[in-house]
Amino acid sequence: MHFKTIFKSLKNKDMLRRVGIIFGILIAYRLLAQIPVPMGDASTFREAVSNLLEKSDFSSFLNLISGGGLASFSIILVGLSPYITGSIVIQLLTKAIPRLEELSNDGETGRRKINQWTRMLAVPLAILQSIVYIFILYQSTLSANIATEFTPTLGDWALSVTAMTAGSIILMWLGELITEQGIGNGISMMIFASIISQLPTTLASLGAALFNTENGTLSMFGWFELPVDPTTFFIVLGFAVAMLVVIYFLVKLNEAQRIITVNYAKRVHGNSSYGGIKSILPIKIIAAGVIPVIFATAFLSLPALIGQVITTVDPGNEFGTSLVSIFTAPSANNFLAIYPDGITGQWFIYPAVYFFLVFVFTYFYTNSVVFNTKEIADNLQKQGGFIEGVRPGIKTAEYLSKVVSHLNLFGALSLGLIAMLPFITDYIFIMTTGSPVGLSISGTGLLIVVTVALENLRSLDSRALMVTYDDFGDELKN
Repeated sequence: MHFKTIFKSLKNKDMLRRVGIIFGILIAYRLLAQIPVPMGDASTFREAVSNLLEKSDFSSFLNLISGGGLASFSIILVGLSPYITGSIVIQLLTKAIPRLEELSNDGETGRRKINQWTRMLAVPLAILQSIVYIFILYQSTLSANIATEFTPTLGDWALSVTAMTAGSIILMWLGELITEQGIGNGISMMIFASIISQLPTTLASLGAALFNTENGTLSMFGWFELPVDPTTFFIVLGFAVAMLVVIYFLVKLNEAQRIITVNYAKRVHGNSSYGGIKSILPIKIIAAGVIPVIFATAFLSLPALIGQVITTVDPGNEFGTSLVSIFTAPSANNFLAIYPDGITGQWFIYPAVYFFLVFVFTYFYTNSVVFNTKEIADNLQKQGGFIEGVRPGIKTAEYLSKVVSHLNLFGALSLGLIAMLPFITDYIFIMTTGSPVGLSISGTGLLIVVTVALENLRSLDSRALMVTYDDFGDELKN
């Protein structure tokens, strides 16, 4: 990174305008998070939301990527989830339907058409998700005997769903504005800002435990006393060091890749010769990014969400209660309620299944969507490219498939361990302090933050080099 060039580029008016647009949109985004849904008393529904967050890991994930919009019962409650889901669906359909695949390869026109379909698909998904959450929240207020004299009419339902859908579409629009007028990918930056905005929650939780001196204070070599809990202090210190180490390895894993050298045969056409050069084919260790983790979270949380709907309609239903109990992720919010006597064997079920699903989805998504070895081998053969020591065609596809499988093994294990970070941290805190600590940034969130931060830094660096290119040329002349 050329940090000196980046600081120098801030003197450029266009660069300042783009940076100003980003900060302005992010401020507007945080203001939207404070506007409540027009559905009765907002405080009543916030209480129902807190109960829902304790019972559904998927709801907690949605609350994370919406910047706390779910917990505050704001109009951006559903956040960017419909757009993300629509993007995943369209991406999978693009690989499954040949017509869509041809369209995606049709340059900028095809990509714009697919983006338009993604936006169109996000609207009904936002409507559906808004209806489901409003229904669950309202029924939760009734089943939990939360005091409310509000009985929504059909007009109230329509207004609330419209407001939540509009909030989701506005977020999508703001994200695309950042992409067009700012720097980097706007949707990724919005999610990045959402996750970062939850940091104060974690810091407040750690601070409350750190400065709780009921069990004594920390003696510094007998010279003076620090007003902190000794056990929590060393845990927090170890956690901070571990966090730095994890971020370091996340950066390395995100940037790590296997370089395969591709040779191009020399061709003579008339008096001109072509080819005879070497190129590279980079294969990233974690080519699938965070998609497998999101897939696993959604897949594993669906039974709990269904169980929540069943128990909301019929509180005494044993099947719904079982689904919620088995498929609820262990966390600081539900630990004492589900495990009053401490950790049991059930505590390990969710993390184990979660790790397995992340591992499986990493293989599935990389091999079927991200890296099609047969297609790459065919393209290399058509362009006259070959890998040294490997025959073109089927043998090249088999070689690439073997390389990708080996990288996938390490990448899938790495992603699985990253997804396990909150469970590992909670287990350590349970063994040492008796209860887990509520981390607002999970392994998934941390991976998103690191990945998006690196992408935005690269985009900022490229933009800075571009706007300072003339100055660089003048310096060379002088």
